[in-house]
Amino acid sequence: MPDETRPALDRYRSMVRIRNTEDAAAKLYAAGEIPGFVHLSVGQEAVAVGVCAALDPADVITSTHRGHGHVLAKGLDVTGVIAELMGRATGTCGGFGGSMHIADPALGVFGANGIVGAGLPIAGGAAAAMKMRADGRVVASFFGDGAVSTGAWHEAVNLMALWRLPVLLVCENNGFSEFSRTADQHPADLAARAAGYGIPHHRVDGNDVEAVAALAGDLVARIRAAGGPELLEAVTERVRGHYEGDPQRYRDPAAERAADPLVGARAALVAAGATDAELTAVEEESAAEVAAAIDAARAAPLPDPAGVAELGDVRRVVAAVADPPPVTPDTADETRGSRAVRSALDHALADDERVFVAGIDVAGGNVFGLTRELAQRYPGRVLDTPISESAIMGLGVGAAMDGMRPVVELMYLDFVGVCLDQLMNQAAKMRFMTGGRAEVPMVVRTQFGIGRSSGSQHSQSLEALLAHIPGLVVVMPATVEDMYGLTRSAIDLDAPVVIVENRLLYERTGPAAPAGYRTPIGRAHIARAGADITIVTLSRALLTGLAVAEQAAAEGISCEVVDLRTISPLDHETVLGSLSKTNRMVVVSEGVGDFGVGAEIAARAVDEGFWSLDAPVRRISGPHTPVPYSPVLESAWVPSVERVLQAVRELTADR
Repeated sequence: MPDETRPALDRYRSMVRIRNTEDAAAKLYAAGEIPGFVHLSVGQEAVAVGVCAALDPADVITSTHRGHGHVLAKGLDVTGVIAELMGRATGTCGGFGGSMHIADPALGVFGANGIVGAGLPIAGGAAAAMKMRADGRVVASFFGDGAVSTGAWHEAVNLMALWRLPVLLVCENNGFSEFSRTADQHPADLAARAAGYGIPHHRVDGNDVEAVAALAGDLVARIRAAGGPELLEAVTERVRGHYEGDPQRYRDPAAERAADPLVGARAALVAAGATDAELTAVEEESAAEVAAAIDAARAAPLPDPAGVAELGDVRRVVAAVADPPPVTPDTADETRGSRAVRSALDHALADDERVFVAGIDVAGGNVFGLTRELAQRYPGRVLDTPISESAIMGLGVGAAMDGMRPVVELMYLDFVGVCLDQLMNQAAKMRFMTGGRAEVPMVVRTQFGIGRSSGSQHSQSLEALLAHIPGLVVVMPATVEDMYGLTRSAIDLDAPVVIVENRLLYERTGPAAPAGYRTPIGRAHIARAGADITIVTLSRALLTGLAVAEQAAAEGISCEVVDLRTISPLDHETVLGSLSKTNRMVVVSEGVGDFGVGAEIAARAVDEGFWSLDAPVRRISGPHTPVPYSPVLESAWVPSVERVLQAVRELTADR
């Protein structure tokens, strides 16, 4: 065989490997040896192989729910992939990911993804990290034609174009979006959409591996040289259904089928001088490889259920930070909460080049002036983004997976609904789904605050929503020193952390924490010792609890006040330890009470602390309504000192 034909033969080998793997997966699924859902890429092999042939090992891909071909073309071994599909401990992700979630960041595979379009914001984050490092790498982000209708696609592509990120956008236009024809889904074609963002659009026959490889090679070279995204639309065909078992009633049985990419590639190789014997040897070698992988997977052990807790419980990553010496007016100068946050970010940026800050208007100081002057001090590391919350969160996920330590800002906690997928299904689950192969050390700073008539969409304390998501760490500072210390600890942590700040504390003064101060994550703080009743607080409710304790002391009631500081993982040991001493408890928060943090604490008190209880656990919180606007209504909504004090009196009346 001529030497110039060798690369084409390698591409053919890769396509045969993918086809044999997919054919085997179909049979294993039908036989019940693969659980769950399986989406096969039969007929689309040329796109995966042609694009990945243009990439270097250090380059990154993001993939889709139909991602087996992509990950195999990027370098994952067949044995690990098949074992993963079969849910075995020897699988690429140890059986924790399955068909739709295969990933290996060490090989530049930042994950197949079960959420349509969700890989695009992550690709933008990885590409942003590459651009900051100026390391010449690129990201190839695969997506289907259906993804271009999602908000994630538009937000991510807008950011990529604006920042001129090194991304090759690869649309596999296979004619169908699940059960619907592509032509019935979009009022404008992909070329028009690309033009709207100023991105060059290129269309190629996705069943011709050499055409794909040639064009992808040119585009990747352009991206490396000049930066900026390019969009490659590969027209191909989804030979099998949307999923295995799909009856495909939506297909026109009389429609002409596209040419098989493997048949075309084989014919081209023969025309270029390859012999039938050489190609048959490649095919037989691949068949044997896949057969051996199946045998190995069948013989492999199943995952140990004990691994679920190790991978999924955020307690595994909570930093072992010693309790710092107390910060008091005698040992530190006074500062405001807003300055404490700014100092924490300033010192983190100075200490670690991997840290960067991004969000809406952060370069100018953000809406509260918290990041003022940081952009000038750290050029290129304090970055304004468009108003694109999903793109911002994906920026954090992708950059963290690529080795950075991003701090991204969500302007108001109420806006979490706009970008919840990137937090809930990506950041929080990535380490778990990849069997520990991926870490997402990102920080999300956000804020709430009831008491400034900000209305229902700019006030709500939604910490319970976030705490209910396994994999997220959630902290709520209540003091000036913890606004500094929790931020520094969060940036250190190898996990996604959401810092929920109360904006009414920004201008409150307190002793300034020294540079480098760390507040332990996962440990509550006894803010005031007492003997008769425990008042558990979170965020600004600490001030309410301390005011209650002061007034109660005048009535002869000794209150112990606990500041949770961390909401997830919750420090039940400190809370239950206090309960065992006082035998009574009230929980105060400025969130909605039903299904909230107070409910969780009350449940633990009744379960693990039952024999310590001398009275019911009382929860003082907001009612089960949105936060109202009018000051008089808002004042009635938020827990008051009077309400908490009355509960303390009632619960201690028989002591």
